[in-house]
Amino acid sequence: MTPHHLVLTDEDVAACNYDPNFKTSPPLRSTGDVEAVHQAIYDGTVDAIATDHSPHHADEKELDFADAPSGIVGLETAVGIAIDRLLHGKVIGISQLVRLFSTGPADAFNLPGGCLRQGEPADLTLLDVRRRWVVDPTTFRSKARNTPFAGRRLKGAAVATIVGGEIVWQAGR
Repeated sequence: MTPHHLVLTDEDVAACNYDPNFKTSPPLRSTGDVEAVHQAIYDGTVDAIATDHSPHHADEKELDFADAPSGIVGLETAVGIAIDRLLHGKVIGISQLVRLFSTGPADAFNLPGGCLRQGEPADLTLLDVRRRWVVDPTTFRSKARNTPFAGRRLKGAAVATIVGGEIVWQAGR
């Protein structure tokens, strides 16, 4: 499941005058479909959240909606969207949210890691579930800025990333 399918609907696309930053594949669906996704996450039918990180050059996303490529930059907003909508929206608790981003994808793709155990890679993301922030694409580390979440206020964020036991990214640095 992608984070943008947890919150965005086809009505958002229309309300934003078919802004190409909302174009994704599969396309956004109805509010009822988003509610069904929340239910599937709650009951465990959905067992992983992963971005469909799809950066595009600004020129590509400035085309008409029909002509623009599908895709949304997802790395910088995924955790914040999930914490804001699923945790603070009381769909699931923190343990299930962590599983959806860690052991869920690792198990789905038969990858090492995804857990905290001796001998496993020390690849971690530290979360601040109370941190309030506004999505600002100009601060993204990605080479692209195509996001429908620009200006959105979120509660919850990744604040550091550790890979192989080393801090490789920290908020504000």
